[in-house]
This record gives sequence, structure tokens and C-alpha cells, in this order.
Amino acid sequence: MKHVVVDLEMNPVSRDYREVRRQLKDEVIEIGAVCLDENYAQKSKFRCYVHPQYGKLRKHIIELTHITQDMVEGQPEYGEAFSRFIDWVGDDEDTKIYSWSMSDIKQLRNECRYKLPDFDVKWLDKRWIDLQQAFDDRLGLHNSLALKYALGAINHDFEGSQHTALDDAVNTSAILVLMQDDAKFREKMQPVLDVLQPKEELTTSIGDMFPDLAALKESLG
Repeated sequence: MKHVVVDLEMNPVSRDYREVRRQLKDEVIEIGAVCLDENYAQKSKFRCYVHPQYGKLRKHIIELTHITQDMVEGQPEYGEAFSRFIDWVGDDEDTKIYSWSMSDIKQLRNECRYKLPDFDVKWLDKRWIDLQQAFDDRLGLHNSLALKYALGAINHDFEGSQHTALDDAVNTSAILVLMQDDAKFREKMQPVLDVLQPKEELTTSIGDMFPDLAALKESLG
């Protein structure tokens, strides 16, 4: 049994490719993942930059991800990059693949259908788990919690740079690891539960202790 946490960075398909955009809005430009063993100990990492086939990197994507056009030039296109990822994951059907929300698996499904029509996307479907939804369900939240708020809630300092696929995957894996110990998870998350469902006499003191949670509560509406 292996546990793979994956994250993607993407770039919009250029408007010059109107026919393509009807079927594919974005292209993967980085795949980052971390593999944990059956005891949830880190085993290996995967990173691959991907050369987009339909347009150059947008300015706002470069600013967000710090991935430049030079960094993707000469890199494999999606078909080869995805194949490398699949080979790295392996063919063990017991392997679970996690991401924060379903946006990444939707992207892989769409890009595989357009660029790799012979690939059976059921390979993804039967392994994939939405860790964000599992996290929200464990807390009884009705709204999705952003990764940065989830990491802040468990007092985990972000390692590396946000919107870097490998770093996002590594940090997301910290949440997966914590969720395996229910008592520790509840202990870590109790301040969040107190803020989201405050008792009158505790509201002020908890707000003082955990100022970031005020933004978290506001983000949940």
C-alpha cells in the first residue's frame, strides 16, 4: 500500500487555439508529488515540468508559480510527462492518490482525453481521493477550506513556496499524515472548531490566541 499526494500547476490554453479551448481550457506545466509508505512515512518525491503545446506561459501564471518560459522549454510535453508520473506511481491497485480538491484530477482527465485518448481514465478514478473533502467532512464543515487555512489550522509552517507543485504536495501530505491519528487531529483542530462554533465566553480569548482563524472563519462565510 502506497499513498501518493499530487499537485499540479497549469497554464491557460492560448486564445489563438479556439478549437482546442472548446475542449481543453488549461494545460499542466508542472506535476509534483510525494509518495508515502503504508505507515505514512515519506518514501520518494516526483517533479516534472511540462512544455505546454498551445501557447506560451501567461504573465500572471509566471508571477504566481515562478515557473518561467525558459523552465518549460525543452521539457517533455504532457503525454511523456504523464507517462513518467504513471511509471513512478506504479501499477499497484491498492495505491491511493490524493489531491487538495478535485480540480487536479479533473485537469488530468480532460488533458488525457484530449491528448492521450487511449489512456483509460478509470486508472485515475479508482485510486483518487479528494483530501480536502475528507478533511472538511472530518470537521463537519459545509464549505471547502483552502489549503493555506488548513495548514494554518494545524500550525504547520509551509515548507518551500506556495503554488509550487512539489512543495504544495509535500505540505498537503502533512495533513494526510495528521489525519491518521484521530486523537491528535482532534487536539490540533479543536481551536478551529471553537472558532467556527464559538461558545460565548471563549470567543475573545480564542480569537486572541489564534488571530489567523478570524480570516479562516470569514472565508467560510
